[in-house]
Amino acid sequence: MKGSSPSIYDDFELLIGVDWADKKHDICEYDACSQQYKFSVIPHTPDAIQAWLLSLQERYPGKRFAIACELTKGPLINALQACEDVVIYPLNPSMVARYRKAFASSGSKSDPVDAKIQVEILQYHRDKLTPLKTQSDSIRQLNQLVLFRRKLVQDRVSLSNKITGILKQYFPQSLLWFKEKDTAIFCDFLKRWTTLEQAQAARKTTFLAFFSKHNSHYPDVNEARFTQLKAAKPLTRDEAIIKPNSLMISLLVPQLKQLLLAIRTLDEEIKELYIQHDDHIIFDSLPGAGPCYAPRLLAAFGEDGARYQSASDIQKYAGIAPVIEASGQKAWIHWRYHCPKFLRQSLVEWAGQTVRYSYWAKAFYEQQIGKGKSHNVAIRALTFKWIRIVWRCWQDRKVYDESTYLNALRVKGSQLLKYAVDN
Repeated sequence: MKGSSPSIYDDFELLIGVDWADKKHDICEYDACSQQYKFSVIPHTPDAIQAWLLSLQERYPGKRFAIACELTKGPLINALQACEDVVIYPLNPSMVARYRKAFASSGSKSDPVDAKIQVEILQYHRDKLTPLKTQSDSIRQLNQLVLFRRKLVQDRVSLSNKITGILKQYFPQSLLWFKEKDTAIFCDFLKRWTTLEQAQAARKTTFLAFFSKHNSHYPDVNEARFTQLKAAKPLTRDEAIIKPNSLMISLLVPQLKQLLLAIRTLDEEIKELYIQHDDHIIFDSLPGAGPCYAPRLLAAFGEDGARYQSASDIQKYAGIAPVIEASGQKAWIHWRYHCPKFLRQSLVEWAGQTVRYSYWAKAFYEQQIGKGKSHNVAIRALTFKWIRIVWRCWQDRKVYDESTYLNALRVKGSQLLKYAVDN
């Protein structure tokens, strides 16, 4: 704006706000030298985005551009990151909404106005923003793959629950013979025998050979299964119930098996990428991490040691650190609402696993429960402590050693160890 200090724009000659949408993007460009705004709209196509970026480079040769956008990932961000002259400042959507509300009492909203608001945030509050840093190809691939895997696991759980619900309607015995419902043997059994009547018609040799083929070499268990099968009574003989439900099972089971194969394929790709990274030994050393959580933790921390200047940085960014609000003589603490949900999920889920594998983690969890904390609150508190430990290992490039940490607690006279011994 006119009258603003030129020093605000020393790093960038052009400030840009992008109000993105699925089909088009409203753009506000602010030239720091002429102090003029330019508004435009480009369609969400690769050709249009690349043409716009090329026009910027032609108009401002050799200059860098600061771009504010309410995104941290996606097709638009991928296209912008490919341009070396672009520095992206991701904005929380609530920041733009509250800025607009503060200065537009009428509550009016438009895409060009939001793009201009983003420019103003860059103009006057850029010192409070963190530019988006691009990590190596391997880390970005790993991050994408572990995210995809998590989504497929959620689909697997949803589909197996749906299959379980249908089987309860007409063939509940099958659920008793398999402890895990998201396995290849469970899928193959239902693919071969979708009803109790079909299963009971099978010969004993055929039935037992099926389990042997699937590496279920437990003669007593398999004999018991066959005995239970022959003695089983149908829940219903109503064909109006059996036929549609068995048809749905025949349709859903192949989907579940395909999901299992997809997850296995992702696991192989994740493992290959993960072991190529030097820091994998750090995350392999963490209790309970294993092949599932170790790659997610490596992707969460990344490879740039300057990414998180302190453990507090990642505690806040991941939404683990609580928010303290105070007004007058009152103060209250609440959950941090805005954060990368998958990152928080990865850290919290792994911390929950450590209760089974770490002596001090189990003691800390039980101590929190003993204080009347709920399971979720206790695990979040444990996650908060673990982040400090992992951050230090990550910074120092050292593997985690349980005995070293316990000795450190002993030297400090930690009450946690005293609690663990007393209980």
